[in-house]
Amino acid sequence: MVRIVTVKTKAYGDQKPGTSGLRKRVSVFQSNAHYAENFIQSVLATLPPAERQEATLVVGGDGRYYMRDAIRLIVLQMAAANGIGRLVIGQNGILSTPAVSCIIRKIKAIGGIILTASHNPGGPNGDFGIKFNTANGGPAPEGVTDKIFQISKKIEEYAICPDLQVDLGTIGKQQFDLENKFKPFTVEIVDSVEAYANMLRNIFDFNALKELLSGKNHLKIRIDAMHGVVGPYVKKILCEELGAPANSAVNCTPLEDFGGHHPDPNLTYAADLVQTMKTGEYDFGAAFDGDGDRNMILGKHGFFVNPSDSVAVIAANIFSIPYFQQTGVRGFARSMPTSGALDRVAHATKIALYETPTGWKFFGNLMDANKLSLCGEESFGTGSDHIREKDGLWAVLAWLSILATRKQSVEDIMKDHWQKYGRNFFTRYDYEEVDADAANKMMKDLETMMFDRSFVGKQLSSGDKVYTVEKADNFEYNDPVDGSVSRNQGLRLIFSDGSRIIFRLSGTGSAGATVRLYIDSYEKDAQKIYEDPQVMLAPLISIALKLSQLHERTGRTGPTVIT
Repeated sequence: MVRIVTVKTKAYGDQKPGTSGLRKRVSVFQSNAHYAENFIQSVLATLPPAERQEATLVVGGDGRYYMRDAIRLIVLQMAAANGIGRLVIGQNGILSTPAVSCIIRKIKAIGGIILTASHNPGGPNGDFGIKFNTANGGPAPEGVTDKIFQISKKIEEYAICPDLQVDLGTIGKQQFDLENKFKPFTVEIVDSVEAYANMLRNIFDFNALKELLSGKNHLKIRIDAMHGVVGPYVKKILCEELGAPANSAVNCTPLEDFGGHHPDPNLTYAADLVQTMKTGEYDFGAAFDGDGDRNMILGKHGFFVNPSDSVAVIAANIFSIPYFQQTGVRGFARSMPTSGALDRVAHATKIALYETPTGWKFFGNLMDANKLSLCGEESFGTGSDHIREKDGLWAVLAWLSILATRKQSVEDIMKDHWQKYGRNFFTRYDYEEVDADAANKMMKDLETMMFDRSFVGKQLSSGDKVYTVEKADNFEYNDPVDGSVSRNQGLRLIFSDGSRIIFRLSGTGSAGATVRLYIDSYEKDAQKIYEDPQVMLAPLISIALKLSQLHERTGRTGPTVIT
C-alpha cells in the first residue's frame, strides 16, 4: 500500500506559463524548494476531481537535464497522489512533443505533461521547462494557463506519493495500490516511437518514400537530430523503415546537454549540417530542435529553404501527400510575422487563408473547427491538422514526398515556385535584452506616427526603391472560432506591392525586452527573383531603421541575431 503525503509549501509569484509552458533556468527549479512541485500541483488542480480516476495523462520529454528526476520524483508521484487513474509514459521518459500530441489524441487522454524547454540549451547551466497540453493534444489555451498561474500564486500544499518507484526503462504496465484509493494506479511505459510512426504511415506513402531513399538511384540525405529527442524517431522511421543508410543520420542519441550545443535548427546553430551540405555530397538535409517540433530544410550545396517558403511549397504541392487526398484541404494559416508566400498559394488555389498571432494554439482552434489543414511560422515551425503541435519530422516527410512526386531537386522546386508565385525575400532581426523602457517608448512613438491620418499613402524611399504605404496598424486577431480578440500583436506597415515591415516587442523578462524586426519584401519580376536576398532586403531594412530610429533608441549598432 503506497502512502499519500501532504507537503506544506510557499507560493512563488513567477510561475506564469507562456504558450510553451513554464521555462526557467535549471538552477531555478533546483535551488528553490518545491518549485517544480508547486507548478505540477497547480497544473493537476485544473483537472476536474470527478474525472481524475478515469483519466489518463501522457508524460514525456526531450531528454534534457533534470527531465528524468522530474518525471520519476515529481510528476509520477504527484499524479498518483492527486487521483489520476493512469499515466502513459515514453520509455526512459523520452517522447517528442509531436508524439505526445499524437498519443493524447489517439488514446483520448485528458492531457499531457511535456518536460522540455524546446530549442533552448540544456544541461545543469541550461534551461528546463514544464508544458501542459489539453485533451485536443495542443498547448493549453490562455484560459487554462491563467488558471494554473492563479493557483500557483496561492498554493499552500501539494500531495505526493514519495515511496512510489517506477522503472521507466521497461515497456509494459505496472499497477500500484494507494491508500484511500479504490482503484489501483496504473503506469504504462510505451515505446517512444511506435504510435507516432504508425500515424505517419497513414499520412504518407511509405512505399514511394522507401523507393526514394533506398531505391537504385536513391536520394542522399543528411539528417541532424542535434542530440535532441528526434534521434530515435529518425533512426527507426527514416533509416530502419524507409531504408536510408545508417550514416544518413547524425547526432541521434538524446543527450542531457544536447552535446553542449544549442538544439535550434537554424543556419547559426546547425552550422555543421550547413557545412556538410555545402560539399555537395548530399541532396537533401534537415535538422530538428530539442523536442522535435521545429525543422530546417536544406538542398544540395547548402541551399537554404526559408521556413516561410517551406510551408508555401508544401501548400502548392499538398496532394503529393496521400492524407490530403483523403481529407481535402480546409484552409491554410500562418502567423502574422511569417512572410506572405503562403498567401500567394492560397489566392491561386482559392483556399481560405488565416493570419494569426504567434502561438500554435491559434492554429489548433481553427483545426478543431475543421477550418485548417496546413500551417507554418517563420520560426521554423510547420504542421498540419494530423496533431495539434508543429511537427518537424512530418515536415521532412512532406518535403521528401514532394521530391518523390516531382523528381526535381530542392533548389529546382523552390525556383519553379518563385517563377510561378513571385518571391517573398524575408529576414528577421532580433535585438535582445534591450532596455524595456526605451523599447516601449520607441514602439509608442512609431504607433503615433503610423496612426497619423497622413501616413497611409505616404511614399517611403531608399536608393531607387519607392514604397507606397497601403495600410498601417497594430495587428489584432478576432478568432473566428471562439470570438476571442488578441490585441497589440505587432505594428504592421503594408505596402502597395505586398511588401511588409513588422515590429514586435516580446518578453519583457528579467533581462530586458526583445525587439523583433521582420522584413518581407515581395518581388514578382522573374529577372530579380534569384538576386541576393541581402541586396533585395536592404532598401526596406534601411527604411525600417530610419522610421523607428531603432539603433539610436536602443543604443545598439545592430541586431543580436539575424534569421
